[in-house]
Amino acid sequence: MNAPTGDGPATSPRPKTPLLDRVRVPADLRNFSVEQLRQLATELRAETVSAVSVTGGHLGASLGVIELTLAIHAVFDTPRDRLIWDVGHQCYPHKILTGRRERIRTLRQGGGLSGFTKRAESEYDPFGAGHSSTSISAGLGMAVARDLKRARGIADDRQVIAVIGDGSMSAGMAYEAMNNAGALRSKLVVILNDNDMSIAPPVGAMSAYLSRLLSSQSFLNLRDVAAKMARRFPRGLERTARRAEEFARGILTGGTLFEELGFYYVGPIDGHNLDHLLPVLRNVREADDLGPILVHAITKKGKGYAPAERSADKLHAVSRFNVITGEQVKPPPGPPSYTKVFANALIDEAERDPAIVAVTAAMPTGTGLDLFGKRFPDRCFDVGIAEQHAVTFAAGLAAEGIKPFCAIYSTFLQRAYDQVMHDVVLQHLPVRFALDRAGLVGADGSTHAGSFDLAYLGCLPGIVLMAPADEVELTHAVATAAAIDDQPSALRYPRGDGVGLTIPQHGEVLPIGRGRVLREGGRVAILSLGTRLADALAAAEELATRGLPATVADARFAKPLDTALIEQLARHHEVLITIEEGSVGGFAAAVMQHLAWKGLLDRGLRLRPMVLPDRFIDQDTQPRQLATAGLTAKDIVTTVLQTLGQDAALTAVAG
Repeated sequence: MNAPTGDGPATSPRPKTPLLDRVRVPADLRNFSVEQLRQLATELRAETVSAVSVTGGHLGASLGVIELTLAIHAVFDTPRDRLIWDVGHQCYPHKILTGRRERIRTLRQGGGLSGFTKRAESEYDPFGAGHSSTSISAGLGMAVARDLKRARGIADDRQVIAVIGDGSMSAGMAYEAMNNAGALRSKLVVILNDNDMSIAPPVGAMSAYLSRLLSSQSFLNLRDVAAKMARRFPRGLERTARRAEEFARGILTGGTLFEELGFYYVGPIDGHNLDHLLPVLRNVREADDLGPILVHAITKKGKGYAPAERSADKLHAVSRFNVITGEQVKPPPGPPSYTKVFANALIDEAERDPAIVAVTAAMPTGTGLDLFGKRFPDRCFDVGIAEQHAVTFAAGLAAEGIKPFCAIYSTFLQRAYDQVMHDVVLQHLPVRFALDRAGLVGADGSTHAGSFDLAYLGCLPGIVLMAPADEVELTHAVATAAAIDDQPSALRYPRGDGVGLTIPQHGEVLPIGRGRVLREGGRVAILSLGTRLADALAAAEELATRGLPATVADARFAKPLDTALIEQLARHHEVLITIEEGSVGGFAAAVMQHLAWKGLLDRGLRLRPMVLPDRFIDQDTQPRQLATAGLTAKDIVTTVLQTLGQDAALTAVAG
C-alpha cells in the first residue's frame, strides 16, 4: 500500500503504554492476567484517543468497546475464529491489537488504514463493513459454511462472533438474520453492544452472577437433563415445562425477544467489567449444543475520556482535536456546507407550505434535518437505521397528499432501491429524495461514496433527477422539488462546502428538464452535471488562453434531459465533453443514447464522457480523490487537447 498522503497535523505525543507495547498480535493477550488486561484497557484507550486526535474519525464508538475488544481477542482464537464488527466504525482498538498499531495514525488518510473493517487490509478483518446491520447475516453464512465443511468430513471447529450495536439492531436485516439463525441452529455468537437501549434492565452483581450461571456448563448440563426428562412427559406437560423455563429466564434476564427468535440469551452484563466479560465469553466459547447465542453487553460510548463522556453525541465522529481539552480543530470559516444550504432551503419552503415534512434514517445531523426538526418537531421523522421503511413510509405520506422530503445519504439509499422502484416510482408518488454525500466523500472512503445514484435512479421511468451545480442552484432545486406534485423527484449534492455564492432568500422553481449555457465558445463544448461545473469553467479559462474558447453548459437535470440543448451542442461543436461525479452508466450514458438515436454521432462529433472510473476509490481528501478519478479542471483540458489530436494540442500548448 502506498504511503499516506493526508494533510494531518504533526503526530501527537504518544502516551506511555508499556503493556500495549508488548502486544503484536491478539494471541499475546492470552498470557495476560485479568489485572494486566485492566491496565491494558487503560493504555489502549489512551492510544485510541491519541491516534484519533491526529486523524479524526469515529471516537465515541471505539472508546465504548475497549474492554469488549480485549475480552473477545483474549478468549477467542482470532483470526482463526471469525470476528465480525457491524458497521466497523468501532474497530480502531481492534486494529491497534491486530498488527496495525504502527499505522494507526494513517487512519482515514490517503494510502493509510480504512476507517472501517476491510478484508484486503488484514486477515483479522474476515468481513468488510461501512454500512450497518450486516454482521449477523455474514456471521451466519460463515457458521453454516463451517457446518457444511464438517458434514463433508473436513475438520473445522472455529467460532464465529458478530458484534452489533443497538443502533444497528433497529434495521430489519438484523432481525431477518436472527430469525434465520434461530431456525438453522448453527453455533453463532452474537454480542449486542448496547449503549443506548432504554429497555435494558439494570446491570449489577446479580445480573453478572446470573449471566455466568446461565452460560456455565453445569447449568447447561442440568438444563439438558431437564429437557430429556421433560420429553418423557405428555406432550402438553412437556410444552408447559419448556415454557416455564423460558419464562423464568426471561423474568430474570429480560431476553424474551431474543429467545423467541431462537437465540440462547445471556445477559445483560457490564461491557466494561472484565471480571464479568471474560468468564461469560469463555462459557459461551465452550457451549457447543445451544445453537445461536446472544450476549447482551451494556457499554457507554466515549467511556473513559472525559470530553467524550460530557459531549451530547459522545464525540461520535470528530475532526482532529486537542487531547487534553477535547476541543476539535475547526477549519477557517468558509461558505456554508451543502447540507446546511439544503436544510435552510427546506425550512424556508416548509414555512410557506404546511404539507412539507422531512424523513431520514438515523442521520438527522448528517443530512441537516436536525435543524429542520428544531423548527418543525412534529414534521420531522427519524425512523432509525431503516432506509427501506423510510422510503415506503414517505410513499404512504405522499399517497395522502403530504409532501415528504426523504433525506438519505446517496450510499445508504442503495439499501432501499426496491422500495424506491416499487413503492414510489411505479406508483408515480411525489416523494422527494434529497441525496446527501453524492459523489466522492473523502476520509470515509469507498463504502460511503455516492457514486451510483445517477445510474440507479436515472434508469427508472418517470423520475425527475436534479444535480445542482452550487449552493444557489441547490436552493432552486429544493424549491423545484417542493413544486413537483405529480411524480417522484431526487436532487443530489456533495459533501463539503459551497463555492461562496450569495444564497437567495427564496429558491425559484426551475423549468423541468432545462439546462443553461454559461459561456459561449468555438470548437469545444463542455456539458457539466452537478458540482463539476466550477472545474468546467476553470478548464474553459485555461483552454481560452490556448486559443481554444469553449462553450460551457450546466445540464441541471440528469432526467429528463434537455434534449434541445444537447442537440445544439452536438451540432455546433467538434468536441463535446460531458462530466459528472458519478459512475459509468449515468448522465453521459443517457446523453449518448439520445445522440445515437438522433444520428448526431454519425456526423463526426467527437464525444468524450468523463465519469468516475470503473473501480472503487479509497479514502483520501476529496481533491485528491477527484484527481485520482481524473475529474479536475486539468483533466478536462487534457481530454480536450487529446481529443483534438496531437497537432492541435501542440499548437495550443505553444500558443
